[in-house]
Amino acid sequence: MRGVRSFFARNRSVFSLGFVALLISSLGDLLAGATLGSMTHTLELLPGLMILIPPAIGMRGNIFGALGSRLGTAMHLGTFELTFKRGSILRQNMESSLLLTMIMSFLMGVLANTVAVAMGIPSVSISTFVFISVLGGVLAGFVLIIINVIVATIGFRRNWDIDNISAPLITAAGDIVTLPMLFLAAILVINFPGIVITAFSTLFLVITVALAILAVLRGKGEARRIFIHSSPVLVLCILLDIVAGVTIDTRLESLVALPALLVLIPPFLEDANALGGILTSRFGSMLHMGTLKPRRRPGKLALENFAIIYIFSLWVFVLVGISSYVAARLLGLGSPSLGEMVFLSLAAGLITVTALNFISYYVAVYTYKLSLDPDDHSIPLTSSAIDSVGAFALMGVIILMGLGV
Repeated sequence: MRGVRSFFARNRSVFSLGFVALLISSLGDLLAGATLGSMTHTLELLPGLMILIPPAIGMRGNIFGALGSRLGTAMHLGTFELTFKRGSILRQNMESSLLLTMIMSFLMGVLANTVAVAMGIPSVSISTFVFISVLGGVLAGFVLIIINVIVATIGFRRNWDIDNISAPLITAAGDIVTLPMLFLAAILVINFPGIVITAFSTLFLVITVALAILAVLRGKGEARRIFIHSSPVLVLCILLDIVAGVTIDTRLESLVALPALLVLIPPFLEDANALGGILTSRFGSMLHMGTLKPRRRPGKLALENFAIIYIFSLWVFVLVGISSYVAARLLGLGSPSLGEMVFLSLAAGLITVTALNFISYYVAVYTYKLSLDPDDHSIPLTSSAIDSVGAFALMGVIILMGLGV
């Protein structure tokens, strides 16, 4: 009993900040879920669009969650300054994040279409994928830059450990902003002539190539380092997230039959990502400061952090199940029973978190051993891997429960 009290006393700030951030994240993700639940007609009009949704949402978290993690580490190391001057840590991180958003959004559209065609999945054209991905991604990116700066500013001035709050808040903000922006882009596709969509997609190609060349040949300092180090891993993340999208798309007919399940998907996946973001941000900072030793097997400190995530997950996934059910009912959407929604969320959530703990640890440790910055790699890799694991777990439990069939 004394050990349990000591555990909670040592991690009081983690639980106090983390619970508040996760509550905000869960409720915010619910808005994204409600948006997706209301998009059933659009998903039917634009076949294959579901493949793009997990990578689009995930990429916002991958880029801007990593941004928050880097800023948190800079605060721990004392190198962060609250200034937008050219060459400052904050300015260079902002520039690199917007650059990555544009380039990765374009690649995301191309890869989503390529995978759909290769797997024989009915889908819209490549120009449609690119238009929706780039327009939705860039609009969301500008909003998320502002939110990231606000979180960093408040955290810095109040001396908070933003490793415990940045990932959940940015993840929720990414969901809230990205899905409506994708929805807006999809509506434009439906209402604009095809030649207009093709013209804009061609323009996006030109801009993307130009920005990539300038970043590699003329980029300087931290911004260039972030771009070069992050790009390969973000491309891998896109592919992992597309796996999640394909997994969900294969069950789309069942999900449309019970739209409450669509409402559940964004908060479920993104709360799993928020938990992963907390854990990987903490591991990254601990590795930088030398308090966590990069060992083959997780030590006592790593196991203690695993326990923190399990405690968070018990509360978070029950809340996701309840809130998704209530939101679906309020919107007049078909839904399983409350008990089924809670069981689905909690069972799939615990499966996902078990994988999350070990993925987070080994990704952080091995990127550190390879002299790579865990802040650039841990959150994106963990987040995208968890999207795939979470999608498989969620669809697997849905099948086992016989929902929507």
